[in-house]
Amino acid sequence: MTMRLYFTPGACSLAPHIALREAGLDFELEQVDLQTKRTKSGADYTEVNPKGYVPALRLDDGQVLTEAATILQYVADQKPESGLAPAPGSIERYRLQEWLNFIATELHKGFSPLWKPDTPEAYKTVVKDNLAKRFSHLDQRLAGNQYLVNDRFTVADAYAFVIANWAKHFGIDLAPWPNLAAHRDRVAARPKVQEALKAEGLA
Repeated sequence: MTMRLYFTPGACSLAPHIALREAGLDFELEQVDLQTKRTKSGADYTEVNPKGYVPALRLDDGQVLTEAATILQYVADQKPESGLAPAPGSIERYRLQEWLNFIATELHKGFSPLWKPDTPEAYKTVVKDNLAKRFSHLDQRLAGNQYLVNDRFTVADAYAFVIANWAKHFGIDLAPWPNLAAHRDRVAARPKVQEALKAEGLA
């Protein structure tokens, strides 16, 4: 049985999609409509992931993993030689986890109110101000560094790229954070990232 990634185009599931391609692993894609909770083949997605959101990764043995940060580390560990994650137990591995947690809780979650149609406009301003502070933290890290960990591409960069990409959807200009903007462009130019974007109809 081949691994299957349940995704929605442009959602956070794009990060594990990128990681799977960067690792050179065999996998299938199954698109999910988050409104109806149905997959493109007509299945009830809540039977795959009761949480109802993407991503979910069905493993070769039928088990299902959820949560982007967890799936990213799992994918990286399937191909250690890819360098998508530092070695387990190394301080660099904990740096990777530090960044994955920051991106998941401060950036990814930070965008949540902007996706909701009933969020008051006044509150959206507060949300964007908070995101600006988080972007500044990333920007400082990327000053003089091509990537977030060990200055080589890891799954943390794939995750950061996807979330930073959401900025333009909400009219947030990354110009005040030139290092972050350059990182987004650098990651976007990677051949496997382009493959993932094309597969999701985003390129």
